[in-house]
Amino acid sequence: MTAIADRPLLPEERPEERAAADGRPRGSAEPAEAGAPAVEIVVPVYNEQDDLRAGVERLHAYLVREFPFTFRVTIADNASTDHTWPIAQSLSDELPYVRAVHLDAKGRGRALAHVWGSSDATVLAYMDVDLSTDLAALLPLVAPLLSGHSDVAIGTRLARTSRVVRGPKREVISRAYNLLLHATLRTRFSDAQCGFKAIRADRARELLPDVEDTAWFFDTELLVLAERRGLRIHEVPVDWVDDPDSRVDIVATAMADLRGIARLARGLASGRLTASERPTDPGLLRQLVRFAAVGVVSTMAYLLLYVLLREHASAQLANLLALLLTAVGNTAANRRLTFGVRGTHQVARHQAQGLLVFATGLALTSGSLAILHTLDPTPSRLVEVSVLVAANLTATLVRFLLFRAWVFRSAPASSRPVPMPATNRPDGVPILAIADAADPAPTKES
Repeated sequence: MTAIADRPLLPEERPEERAAADGRPRGSAEPAEAGAPAVEIVVPVYNEQDDLRAGVERLHAYLVREFPFTFRVTIADNASTDHTWPIAQSLSDELPYVRAVHLDAKGRGRALAHVWGSSDATVLAYMDVDLSTDLAALLPLVAPLLSGHSDVAIGTRLARTSRVVRGPKREVISRAYNLLLHATLRTRFSDAQCGFKAIRADRARELLPDVEDTAWFFDTELLVLAERRGLRIHEVPVDWVDDPDSRVDIVATAMADLRGIARLARGLASGRLTASERPTDPGLLRQLVRFAAVGVVSTMAYLLLYVLLREHASAQLANLLALLLTAVGNTAANRRLTFGVRGTHQVARHQAQGLLVFATGLALTSGSLAILHTLDPTPSRLVEVSVLVAANLTATLVRFLLFRAWVFRSAPASSRPVPMPATNRPDGVPILAIADAADPAPTKES
């Protein structure tokens, strides 16, 4: 069972009135009731009655004062047994851009998946209620997603420019965990566990059905799947202060993480988890080189099969069988080596399209043989093979163009940048200039 707490706005709480009162451009913040916000920030909580009010009030005040995009804050209470839910309901009643959701089952991952999965926002984010991460990093986190530059964004405490205050025990555990991810799953992102992340909503809808974990490993699993599917992950160095009152059970969480890593490794090794749903484009030159190498091997295999089959079949039948057998292998090799698609996702579709491409090659080679036999009913085997080599070279060029433009075409970004005023900040700096700037070192919130 899920409960949602919302209320209508009073006239003085409407966004245009509050924006004008705060000296901000009208429309720079939008409550949940007024339509789909640009960003939804989820604060997952479990038994956080002591920190919830202060954390959410501080976050809300910062967003109203500093954040240039429309937003919604959602408190996601996952089965708290203390007074967290009544406090969340109270905050939803008091603050115009806050709503509260209650789940009967525990799990931070479950709470995030539930809210993100039903959100109408363009970008989905979350942060821990203790606000260990400096809020000045929020704009650099979401701006590349709103501009369409990146798909996922994470805060990292392990970058050289990050400023982190925490004990040596947590520092060692965090670095050891991320090193383990690099070694076992070959990840490239630097910090899987920082509770400060964002994702484009369209990408979340692609990934969430495949994320099994509902607790602390949710973040890692989401990032691994995103990276393996070729999504662009943006990292923001953060200022981060450890919460000494953290309720995370380190030993239990570590064991669950190890089980999660083992499960992901098995899934990726077996092909059950998609290594890449969309092709990673290595560049035209590299594709041509790899395609040529695959083509040389395929042509040699084709010619060998043709010569062997020609001893027992007509030229047309030998050509058909040799092309058909090598077409399947050629499509599989180009799928993996030339266009960077791994795993079993859409493999049947790719092979079906590959057979249609094969039909084009068959038409070219069969047509060439037909013309040859019309001109010379009894050509020598050498002449036949020479004609087929020339026809295959033409078919190869056509095959590459069809593979690149149709079969393994990279999916374009499905979302566009969110329209925004040119000067959303009091200092007049265009927001897109901030999104395109190098990662700035965040400054501590006053």
